[in-house]
Formats: sequence, C-alpha cells, structure tokens
Amino acid sequence: MLMPSIFGESLLDDFFRFPFDSYERNGYMNTDIKDTDQGYELTMNMPGVKKEDVKAELKDGYLTIQASTSQNKDEKDKEGKYIRKERYSGTFSRSFYVGENVNQEDIKAKFEDGTLKLLVPKKEEKPNVEEKKYIAIEG
Repeated sequence: MLMPSIFGESLLDDFFRFPFDSYERNGYMNTDIKDTDQGYELTMNMPGVKKEDVKAELKDGYLTIQASTSQNKDEKDKEGKYIRKERYSGTFSRSFYVGENVNQEDIKAKFEDGTLKLLVPKKEEKPNVEEKKYIAIEG
C-alpha cells in the first residue's frame, strides 16, 4: 500500500533518482533542432559542463554527443563542521541520425557559455537506382 509522502511515492524516491532526475530538471542536453536552407542547427544546453568535457563523434551516420560533469557541494557551519557534503558526477549522451553521406569535416561545432551549437549540412541521399546496361549485339 502506497502512503502519501512529502517526498513522492515513497521516502526513498528522492534518494534513488537523485543525480539523474535533477539533471533533467536543470535542462542537461535539452536540444533544439532548427531546419535551415544550409542544413540543421542543433543547440544543446549543458549548464556547468566545461568544453574539454564534451565529445562529439560521427560513426555510421550517427552523430553522438557525450558530456561528463562532476560537482562538489560542501556546506559548513560557523565552526567549520559539515552540515551537508554532496558529490555527484555523471555522463550524458545523445545520438542523432544525420545520414551516411555526412562527413566529420562537414559538421561545425561551437561551445560557449554552457551551450553547444552544431551545424550539420543537408546532404541528399543518393538513391540506389540500377543503371540499365545494354549488351551490344553483333551481326
């Protein structure tokens, strides 16, 4: 039987969801995708993440963005005794299919003020149309 609680469904909800739920609320890796004439513009929020902790990889037509972060929150009273001490770290990843024809060199990326902007060009998929080949008939 579930009992009402100020913490949610149970007293342990906040404990077990702690780092993951708080990252979602803070907007980690929320992504806006804008379709432009030249391609797609992705804007991804990564508050508190440093540029050196962000990696972008293109493999088999998938663009994967990975970021890691760690934070340490210490609170002490006037006498220097700990009231609260929390540490957490996490790694986040998002993948987007951009197509087999996009090359790593075509994608432009810029990281500024906790926001990653990527420009992915539009490349037309070449249909696999079988060419008709005629055999020359002599005679």
